[in-house]
Amino acid sequence: MDAFTAGLLQRIETTESDLSRARDEGDEFLVEVEQGELDDLRRLAAEHGVEVGLTGI
Repeated sequence: MDAFTAGLLQRIETTESDLSRARDEGDEFLVEVEQGELDDLRRLAAEHGVEVGLTGI
């Protein structure tokens, strides 16, 4: 795995965690921000052929 792929997957994992925490805390604004970030990261991964497992978040 190259550095780009590893970094991207790490950012996705971190963002998923942050999104989950925002949902648990009921912070609707932060949920929207984190979901947008996650969508962007998943799109970037798809554009570069990086497979990302779906976690259901």
